[in-house]
This record gives sequence, C-alpha cells and structure tokens, in this order.
Amino acid sequence: MIGGRPVVLAERPSPGYPRPYAFPPFTRTSLANGLSVIAVDLPGRPLVDASLVIPGGAAEEAAALAGATVLMARALTEGTERYDAVALVEATERLGASLHAEAGWDAVTISIDVPAERLAPALDLMVEVAARPTFPADEVLRLRDERLNDLLQARADPGRRAEEAFIRAVYAPTSPYHRPAAGTRESVARLTAEIARAELARRFDPARMTLIVGGDLTGIDVAALAAQRFGAWRAHPDVTPIGSTDAAPASIERRVQVIHRPGDVQTEIRIGHPGAARRIREFHAVSVMSAILGGLFNSRLNRKLREEKGYTYGAAAGFDLRRAAGPFSARAAVATAVTVPAVQETLLELERIRDGLVEADELAAARDYLVGVFPLRFETPGAVVGALVGQVVQGLPDDELLRYRSSIEAVTRELVLAAARTHVRPSEAAIVLVGDADGFLPALEAAQLGPITLERDDPADHADAADAADAADAATS
Repeated sequence: MIGGRPVVLAERPSPGYPRPYAFPPFTRTSLANGLSVIAVDLPGRPLVDASLVIPGGAAEEAAALAGATVLMARALTEGTERYDAVALVEATERLGASLHAEAGWDAVTISIDVPAERLAPALDLMVEVAARPTFPADEVLRLRDERLNDLLQARADPGRRAEEAFIRAVYAPTSPYHRPAAGTRESVARLTAEIARAELARRFDPARMTLIVGGDLTGIDVAALAAQRFGAWRAHPDVTPIGSTDAAPASIERRVQVIHRPGDVQTEIRIGHPGAARRIREFHAVSVMSAILGGLFNSRLNRKLREEKGYTYGAAAGFDLRRAAGPFSARAAVATAVTVPAVQETLLELERIRDGLVEADELAAARDYLVGVFPLRFETPGAVVGALVGQVVQGLPDDELLRYRSSIEAVTRELVLAAARTHVRPSEAAIVLVGDADGFLPALEAAQLGPITLERDDPADHADAADAADAADAATS
C-alpha cells in the first residue's frame, strides 16, 4: 500500500538461494555398560532436551499382544517406585520440565525438556521412569480402555477407517505392519500390567540404548551426569534379541478393497504397496522423487487432482520409511461421483513418474524445497535431538545429517527415474476405497482395475463409536 492505495508489482519476486547451513556437531561416548551418550552443544539455547532411545518398538511384539509396546510406553509415566502419577507430574513441573514417553514401530523413547541448570534432577526423573516404573494395574487398565474407546471412534472416521483397511490390504497377515502399532480391539483387550512390565524387561539392555542431550551445555559434563545415573544399569535377565521385521506384501497383484459406508458424501482413497526401508542407498533420490510426485503443494498428484480436475482439496503421496519396508501410499478424499476417475488419474500419475525423466524445473523445485526447509527443521534443541533419535533408531552413520543437503543437490533426473521404477509399482498396488459404494461401484466394475472385494461397515459400530466419543467427552469435561 502506498498512500492508502494498493500497488501491483510488475514482476513476481523470485525465490532466493538456500543459505549455508551445517547440522550441529555432536560428540559420542560410551559408558562401561555399553550405553551410548550423544551430546550436542547448542549455544544460546537454555532449554535442554534429553531423550533416551530404547530399541525395539511395536514391530517386535507378538501379534496376539499387538499394542503392548505402545501401552507400555504410555504407562511408564503413570507411577514409579518413588513417585505415583500425580507426584511425578508435580516433580516434573517443579523443574519447569516436560516429561513424556512414546513408542513407534522401531523404538521406545523417553524424553524430557528442562532448563539447562536443572538437567541433573531431570535425568533423575528419567531414570525413575525408565528403570523403576511400577505399572499400576488400575492406570494400565485405564489406558487400555482409552485405547479401546479410541478404536471404536476410529470406525466412525472415514480417514482412519481407510488407513486401517489400507495396511490390512497391503501387508500379509504375518507382518506386524498388517495391524496398527497401537493394536487391534482383540489384542488390546488382552493387555495387562504384567504384559506391559514384560515388554519393558525384554528390551532393557543398556548396551543397546542411547542417551541424546542437546541444548546450551556450557559447563555441563553430559558424560559424567550419564555415568552417575545410568552407569550401574545392567541388562534384564529376560532381554531378547531384536529380530528382522517381516514386511511381506499381501499380494503382488493389483486389487481393490471397498468399504461400503452408506450415506458418505466423500470417498477416502488409498493406493499403494510396501515401499522402502530407511536404510537404502537411494534414499535421497526417493525423497526428491516423492516430493515431485506427491510431497509438495505443486506436486504432480496435487496439480492433477486438485488444480486440473477439481476432484479434491488436496492429494498427496509418500513413503513411511522404517527399519523394514514401510508403506508407500497415494491418498485423497474426493466426492463420491468422481471416485473412479480420481483413482484412474492417480494410477496414471504413478505410471507417468516411472515412464520418463522428470522436467528440469520439477527437479529444481523439489531439490530447492528440501534443501531450503532443512535448516528450518532444527530451530529448537528438541528438533535437533529428535533428528539424532531418528538417526540412532535407523542405524545411520554419524555424518548422515551433515551431508543431507549436498546429497539432495546431487540427485539427477536419471536417479529420480531409477528410484521411481524401483519403489513405485502401481501394478502391485492395493486400491482401498472407503465411501458410499452405491455411488461408484458400477463405474468401478466397468473400469476393470482389478478384483474387487466389498466389505460393508456395520452401522452398530458407528453407534458404538458415538457412545464412546460421548463417554470420552464426559470424562474430560
């Protein structure tokens, strides 16, 4: 505005060049019991983040006890030998800290954020949670019931319903990826405090663990603090080795799974197959290819389905990279009437990324985006420590983050094409559609995209989900 009047620029601003950036250096030491300690000094960042990584996540549990690892992680902060749940919260708050534990497919992580001058007592609380949890039976039961209610509510959510159906369609029943990390209704109903305790015991080996501390560490000897608190730990007698994860596909033929939900005005679309593990040589090429295909707002999928066709508010595609081959998926929510055309256009884009070299401007845009946003991911100690947690969990080399930008910049059109041809396989994809099948089933059959399986949602599940949601609201009000 000049003089209260709008000004129209003659030329659009052009994007700038990425600024120089190097991931912060860190030191690595080991305690006598094998526990690894990583310290990353971030001057001027007085809030310190400390994370203890315990390898072995939901992929390690028996199918009959699916959800036990997630439940165990949530229950770690519900009471220890020194503190009950309320006293633990109060002790944490007195330090101005935030303490939490979580489990994923590959590891359990216990983290605490605290002002640097209170790091030592904060680590004492971490020791309590990691080594001396009591798993109070009533608290574990409460957490179990919360998960069961959450599973009921998920049945009424088309997006979550699609995700659940998708992983079942993509992975063989022998694979842990065939089920949600937090478990199913049948498996969660079996869980107890004793099972949660056993899940921690079989992972408790300090020689596998890593403590990562990041923030302004001026005057703080992280290795000494760790030795005083974690150095006496020994492996639990019930510890078990970490095995390889079965990521077998349910099929290598294209097929269609329809979840019929009468009255839905949109269809949730998922198309994909087992994708790639994180530790692959072509990781950076896969990252650029994924951004071009479905990771950016101006990606091929979003341009086609949103901008050109007007089928959806947004379409995306990408890889969930784990220690084993996590899923690749393309996803969108579209109006019922355009379900089949949207699926066909998505399949065409999956084929097109494999058929020829991407355009030079597509490559440049994807590389510049990934390189440009990389520093923005690490503006807090928690984000820096989180990146190192991922590096440790995936068993990546110490210089992985340091060379990320140069590796992205080195990706060529030929490498993108090779990555697409290896890791995007539409002929093997499961197509999962959650919506009102009466509105698209005839067109779907005529399209001959593959064998169709039709499953009808039970309306009683939706009523139960509504009851569960009301009960959850009442409990928190």
